[in-house]
Amino acid sequence: MRDIASWALNVATLRGTTYADGKVGHASDSESRGIGVRVIADGAWGFAASDDLSRAAVEATAARAVDIAKASARVKQHDIQLAPEKPATAEWTTPCKIDPFATSVEQNIDLLLKIDSELRSVTGVTLAEANMNFRREEQWFVSSEGANIHQTKYTTGVGYAAHAFAGSEIQKRSYPNSFGGQWQNKGYELIGELKLVENARRVGEEAVALLKAERCPEGVFTIILDGSQLGLQIHESVGHPIELDRVLGMEANFAGTSFLTLDKLRTLRYGSELVSVVADARQEHGPGLGTFAFDDEGVPAQCTPIITNGLFTGYLSSRETAHTIGANRSGGTLRAEGWNRLPIIRMTNVSILPGKKPLTREQLIASTDDGIYMETNRSWSIDDKRYNFQFGCEAGWEIKNGKRTRLLKNPSYSGLTTEFWNSLDAICSRDEWVLWGTPHCGKGQPQQVMGTGHGAAPARFAGVKVGSAYKGT
Repeated sequence: MRDIASWALNVATLRGTTYADGKVGHASDSESRGIGVRVIADGAWGFAASDDLSRAAVEATAARAVDIAKASARVKQHDIQLAPEKPATAEWTTPCKIDPFATSVEQNIDLLLKIDSELRSVTGVTLAEANMNFRREEQWFVSSEGANIHQTKYTTGVGYAAHAFAGSEIQKRSYPNSFGGQWQNKGYELIGELKLVENARRVGEEAVALLKAERCPEGVFTIILDGSQLGLQIHESVGHPIELDRVLGMEANFAGTSFLTLDKLRTLRYGSELVSVVADARQEHGPGLGTFAFDDEGVPAQCTPIITNGLFTGYLSSRETAHTIGANRSGGTLRAEGWNRLPIIRMTNVSILPGKKPLTREQLIASTDDGIYMETNRSWSIDDKRYNFQFGCEAGWEIKNGKRTRLLKNPSYSGLTTEFWNSLDAICSRDEWVLWGTPHCGKGQPQQVMGTGHGAAPARFAGVKVGSAYKGT
């Protein structure tokens, strides 16, 4: 792979580029492999990719990238300006206690069938779903500046759901999260940590119970969100709007642009004093889907303060965009789905820090006189500036005098991003904090589907509009 990369860099350099890099290799169940070559020539970007790794094809791909860059330079508005970065030589592998690819297909099918059996043993469960996913991605990154980085990433994902149908109504409960379950950059050990079989019957029973539950009321309430729902809230109303390419108008596909214009940096009161959010790709943050040693332009993993005690303090940036916010170095967030996609700014692990004082979920509920506890995302909608949102959850529980009482179906809430985060008045401590994985975040054109991580603990918000998403259902 290093020889293949050197063929591309040699041709790109000989043809007059001022910068070139490449990321080779991507392995999954479908085993995709190839090379992507990104160059700067005449002050503009060019990119080309190939799944043919013969020398002739690789050299032709590099030449095509240079031709594209020179063609692009004819309509450039300004020269590409890269923030300096010391080239690294490194080897890194995701910490992995149990290689998932060393487990047998029979073993994994047996586990899924046990889960399925537990779910369907509950009277009223009409459909059960369970899934397990493993991924191994190996990539080599080399650049004309001298970078030579080899990274191997393992990802494990697992989850299940019980569906209950009655007439025209469908209710669903998922575990440990919706939309594929829990995903982390670690080995098969994740499967054992989640107690999958042990929770299946409860999940099925809750799905059936929701059919007879009362509908979540409408009005303005204090709400408590479980950690997984808060993780998605972070993803949509913090993670996407802090992508600097969206802010600058360089990217607007799928999730639109952003309300976080440059004048808001270090001036906007994004949330209450309890809200501190970081974008952290470092291993010490945890095994998130946004964890790595180096991004896809050779910048080391970093921790960037995004919201600090409520104040908006940072964006997700790249070597090209760093200068627009007065930074002398990239934030290390440029990533590509694979060898045949141009890397773009992506979320790493965008996480809210847990509360500093000991507080469990049950203690948080006990300190709430009147409210609604909501768990597990069911639906979401947010405008193309990432400001006006609406979320629906799978299940809710009424809180009265500090106790969870009746089950509520179709709970939902809505609001404006900054008003919502400023209403946060309590968040649980580290023992309740979980780094959730979002494996299917779409961005770009052609679309790139990437994994991101979001650490969160249950949190309470005051004065939130509830009930509008499922009005009349």
